Amino acid sequence: MSTRLMSTRLMSTSSNDTGGGGRRSAEVVRRGKEEEGGEGKKVKVEKLDVKPPKGTRDFPPSLSRQQTWLFSHFHAVSKSYGFSHYDSPILESTSLYTRKAGEEVTEQLYSFLDKGGRPVSLRPEMTPSLARMVMGLKPTLPIKWYSIPQCWRYERSTRGRRREHYQWNVDIWGVEGEAAEAEVLAGMVDLMRSVGLTSDDVGIKINSRAVLREVTEKMGIGGDKFASVCVLVDKLEKVPIEAIEGDLKDLGIGREVVEELLTVLGSKTIDDLAEHVGEESEAVRDLRSLLRLLDFHGVSDWMVFDASVVRGLSYYTGVVFEAFDRTGNLRAIAGGGRYDGLVETYGGERTPAVGFGFGDAVIVELLKDKGLLPDFERGTVDYCVAGVEGPEDGEAVRAAGILRGKGMSVDLVLEKRKMKWVFKHADRIGARKVVITGGEEGERGECIVKDMDTGEQVAVKLGEL
Repeated sequence: MSTRLMSTRLMSTSSNDTGGGGRRSAEVVRRGKEEEGGEGKKVKVEKLDVKPPKGTRDFPPSLSRQQTWLFSHFHAVSKSYGFSHYDSPILESTSLYTRKAGEEVTEQLYSFLDKGGRPVSLRPEMTPSLARMVMGLKPTLPIKWYSIPQCWRYERSTRGRRREHYQWNVDIWGVEGEAAEAEVLAGMVDLMRSVGLTSDDVGIKINSRAVLREVTEKMGIGGDKFASVCVLVDKLEKVPIEAIEGDLKDLGIGREVVEELLTVLGSKTIDDLAEHVGEESEAVRDLRSLLRLLDFHGVSDWMVFDASVVRGLSYYTGVVFEAFDRTGNLRAIAGGGRYDGLVETYGGERTPAVGFGFGDAVIVELLKDKGLLPDFERGTVDYCVAGVEGPEDGEAVRAAGILRGKGMSVDLVLEKRKMKWVFKHADRIGARKVVITGGEEGERGECIVKDMDTGEQVAVKLGEL
């Protein structure tokens, strides 16, 4: 019996060994199927799991078109604000991310030893790589850079949250003051607008880490403890205070201190905040200045003051912000803030910096909910070219070459097919026009060009395509 026939029979037999709903049993999947090996020996071939690793995605043409569309908006907005594109390796030294124990990003690393025994990690975020590059390259400041990196975090997969995602990163280095925060926030809003979202759909929460620092310093909490407190307070949106009490005790911080912090963080307006920390507070002055600049940018209706936003990363030092779905159905769309102290954690000099990360997964889910995501199932091709005689028709090849030479996208049918199939194929791939060569028109040196939208068709000299 031939290998092919044996394989077919075995596959057919295996398909009857199913569980509920006609699914192949786990035992059959593990066993795989038998193939005939050398000298008549049978070897087991494990059935391939065709799904990508949990929390990751394949990008077949429709999703790749969707990604290209979204990334084109990232590039266009970045360019309109004068940002320059950069990139870095997806693999970095693990030490780049282990600044502060307790950060979620530290606990979610994809880490391993390379063949040289060096601890490396898939990048979970882009900002540390940017800091490394700036420290190494020493570019003339200020700089406005952006990137769209793929990032990896080992976390629970939910809607809009995956273990790998792409992220639009926008950063300004070397500028003190709120003008830089206002610039990146305006860019974030322009991206939302460019894909059809409004301030009724998305809001951006704004606060300042400096507020928390001022309050904790009055309570005698400073130094490394401050960053740890910020990481813990950021978790309170997801867990009750009891869940972090043990960590707080380890830091020597009592529950009453946290409750006082929560009172301040519960402020609904900047005026309420000023009542707790005083109008002379530098953080209050910065927030008022930022909101005034955002009004000049024409994006005030997107902004929401929220004193509870502190962000989970320890390196933030000033203004922080998060874009959110106003319906509350999705996780944060984007987030960022000022991180003047990041380079210091790597042994460099304090350097002003502000920026944000904007994930690709959540925005796509939001656009789906709002009915704003275009249909990417069909491709877009300028011409579909087919010869009556199939691939042996040199005129079809010549026609495709002429059109490609003029900058057109062309799908050349590579088999001999009936014209009914050709037109169905052209419709499926989204071809604007179909060119048919050969037949009677070919004898006259012509070809038929059909417009797929109007149905109009004309005879055209091949050299005039």
